[in-house]
Amino acid sequence: MSASQSEAAEAAGNPNLVEARDLTKRYSGGVLAVQGLDLTVRRGEVYGFVGPNGAGKTTTLRMLAGLIQPTSGHAIVAGGSPGSPRSLSNLGAMIQAPAFWPYLSGRDNLRLLARYCRVPDRRAGTVLEEVDLTDRAHRAVGTYSTGMKQRLGVAAALLKDPSLLILDEPSSGLDPQGMADFRDLITRIGQGERTVLLSSHLLGEVEQICTRVGVISRGRMVAEGTIEEIRGGFHLIVRAEPADRARALLAGAVGADRVDVRADGAFSLRINPDQAGVVNQHLVTSGLTVTEFRTAERSLEEVFMELTGTESGG
Repeated sequence: MSASQSEAAEAAGNPNLVEARDLTKRYSGGVLAVQGLDLTVRRGEVYGFVGPNGAGKTTTLRMLAGLIQPTSGHAIVAGGSPGSPRSLSNLGAMIQAPAFWPYLSGRDNLRLLARYCRVPDRRAGTVLEEVDLTDRAHRAVGTYSTGMKQRLGVAAALLKDPSLLILDEPSSGLDPQGMADFRDLITRIGQGERTVLLSSHLLGEVEQICTRVGVISRGRMVAEGTIEEIRGGFHLIVRAEPADRARALLAGAVGADRVDVRADGAFSLRINPDQAGVVNQHLVTSGLTVTEFRTAERSLEEVFMELTGTESGG
């Protein structure tokens, strides 16, 4: 087996399509956009990369795509170093607003790009169908709506049938219906073996379509994990009287480290959902008066605000 064949076999067996370690980017003038960032995207998942505007999302994606060089750190993207032929052959990307020749049709734009990518012209028809643009492919791109241009940008990124798709704020500028349609599109595209790395500041969008999430703030990764892990899992809210005795009983039942006192005086229990009935029965049979007993989950937005402090990136 040749060295290149060995590398290909190793890449195929690697469960991660993106592995970035200690990525840092300092622009001329001293602006530190990304600092010491670690990022792992697993094969076959839709990964949401979220953060306030100006947090460093686009700079990170540009480094991963090989469009700019990091000041320090390193990454392996789709089997190779960012920007290398090996990486680019397995990568499709739409970073910031897609650009096309406005006087050409959507189909002709894609045919031209297909030749640059050295893929058959027929791929243009395949990807147009994949993004639901076949019926409007004959129209000049200059007449396209924002949503149609975004779809065409995704189609262009799919021309090489890449194993990794990087999308930077793909629903930016869309109306609510357009955003809903785009969520459906990303969900479809992200099925099977294809991996999607999606940056966004629209937390509801990420919560609905992503498998795992990384949160970046001021150039640093501040949290990474599944949606459930980021939100902190299942919480049971309990209010019972007398409160002191209730706290002692709850600590004895589930462990003191799993019982928190909220600002309103109720107790928040970090437990498995199947323990809720046992907890309630324990309180009642112990003679306590239970006045509140409900489940609660923190939204991704609540966690995001705790981690970043602001949505404006200021």
